[in-house]
Amino acid sequence: MTALYESQRAMRAMRKAAMQRGVIAILDVGTSKIACLVLRFDGPEQFRDSDGVGPMAGQSSFRVIGAATTRSRGVRFGEIDAMHETERGIRTAVQAAQKMANVRVDHVIACIAGGQPRSYGLEGAIDLEGQMISEQEVGRVLAACEAPPLGHGREVLHAQPVNFAIDHRTGLSDPRGQLGTRLHCDMHLLSVDGTVIQNLLYCIKRCDLELAGLASSSYVSAVSSLVEDEQELGAACIDMGGGATGLSIFMKKHMIYADSVRLGGDHVTSDISKGLQVPLAMAERIKTVHGGVVATSRDDSELIEVGGETGDWELDRRTVSRAELIGIMRPRVEEILEEVRARLDAANFEYLPSQQIVLTGGASQIPGLDGLAPKILGQQVRIGRPLRVQGLPQAATGAAFASAVGLCLFAANPQDEWWDFEIPADRYPTRSLRRAVKWFKDNW
Repeated sequence: MTALYESQRAMRAMRKAAMQRGVIAILDVGTSKIACLVLRFDGPEQFRDSDGVGPMAGQSSFRVIGAATTRSRGVRFGEIDAMHETERGIRTAVQAAQKMANVRVDHVIACIAGGQPRSYGLEGAIDLEGQMISEQEVGRVLAACEAPPLGHGREVLHAQPVNFAIDHRTGLSDPRGQLGTRLHCDMHLLSVDGTVIQNLLYCIKRCDLELAGLASSSYVSAVSSLVEDEQELGAACIDMGGGATGLSIFMKKHMIYADSVRLGGDHVTSDISKGLQVPLAMAERIKTVHGGVVATSRDDSELIEVGGETGDWELDRRTVSRAELIGIMRPRVEEILEEVRARLDAANFEYLPSQQIVLTGGASQIPGLDGLAPKILGQQVRIGRPLRVQGLPQAATGAAFASAVGLCLFAANPQDEWWDFEIPADRYPTRSLRRAVKWFKDNW
């Protein structure tokens, strides 16, 4: 068995052990904020021994007992840029959440937004010789899915069975217990740049924490923001973060495609800072209080005070019109949406039966986005908010917390992946995955 397979199984075992103790932390290390939520589980008897191959359930038996956020420094494009700054941010957020929860946490489940994700669709099939399908047969058919060469230094982040077929019957979510002669499986594999995971893993270990799970933030954002019908009929979730915009497509309650654009809300702030010649902190405030992307005739006369601390009286007492601000913000927002549109086209999104698109993430709160987005992405666009989960503070219910809330649901009830099954060593596709697991050997 490969080190990747073993280490992912080790993380799952760690998650179960933490849940049986009753407490686990959620860590969303983003470009603009680091969020930590502490979850308390009601008890292990609530959970099944096997989570099932089927999709995630909704709210499970947990409640949020601690929550904290801190400004993120040292993260760019959703990837760690300065280790010491990020480590300090993680420590600050985790300690504040522990203090609120009045409990110590050792295990965290984290998500990553960067890493240049790539999606692959794999398929495999085995003959059953007429016997009933058990866990072993599912493991065998997953092993029969031949993984492609992922490229140097790339790792598997998700490998989820998204469809099973027995003989001529397709669209099955869990084939166990059924009879047939041939079992076929479609699997979605998501790979990311290994150094991004390695840096996050190292940073979490330096904070004296154990990693009990890792997920793509575009995946968990969709889990919390798409309603059940959208996950079933087909929808895309666009998670507009600070440094990166994640994109995932769901169908039949499974993620079938994921990608990311290395642009986000921080780039809009940077444009305002350069355009108005103000510090970044002030540009962020101007964007939050006065920003928008659709100008009206009133915006020419609405003046915004642009204070400054340069010592030059004239420069520090300037005003700009809101129309001018919108003129700076709109081109960048359009560029982000155009990039997302290109990724959706590459994934053949227009051929899905449902064309629903849900925008979430902190940057989706820019006023007027709901009017601009349909012109670029298509008519069925809505701004999404994450599901309400028990105990979540009011301040953490906005779109900026979509991935943190999704991680809570992922922690409580993760969808099965190929490492959840016993796969015979001789059948495991080690050859094609050997390159992709080197860093795990160094870290586990």
